[in-house]
Amino acid sequence: MKMNLFFRTSLLAVLMMAIVTSCKKEIKNETSEENLSSISVKSMASDAAAERDAQTELLKSIRSATAKFHSTIQAIEAGYVPDEHCVSVPGLGGMGYHWVNPSLVDPVFDALKPEALLYAPGPGGNLRLVGLEYIVINVGQPAPTFVDQPFDVGGTPIPASHWSLHLWLYENNPSGLFAPFNPNVSCP
Repeated sequence: MKMNLFFRTSLLAVLMMAIVTSCKKEIKNETSEENLSSISVKSMASDAAAERDAQTELLKSIRSATAKFHSTIQAIEAGYVPDEHCVSVPGLGGMGYHWVNPSLVDPVFDALKPEALLYAPGPGGNLRLVGLEYIVINVGQPAPTFVDQPFDVGGTPIPASHWSLHLWLYENNPSGLFAPFNPNVSCP
């Protein structure tokens, strides 16, 4: 009888240890899965934050590099050619006047050297800088992106395959920072 009681007690202790160990493993596995899930969400959030930070820094650099073009005289001296055609579409908004620097239209995307400056009529008939346009000739290279923003295919009246991207750096655009048309821009 004592043997049976000892055997039963030992068996019960072993079973209890097995159950506790199994539960600990299960809890550890669940916690690990939760941690992995949490790490994934945190990683995605930090990736998105890093992209926003990169875009913010790039926009600051572009603003610094292009602020001088608020002066149309500075734009002409830098090689931008004035255009007398103001682009707008009823219901979509405008793009304004495209002043293009032909020496910059090539297969290379350089965010600090936009191929076109976008001007809109301002107070007193003076032109004001509202945005920039990038034009990249397609010679078979991968499509360019502005941080994570893909360029549009075509979009400008040039006879070569190309990508383009508008950047409304100096005029708020309710349609988006990279939208082709801006409802806040109109032509005379």
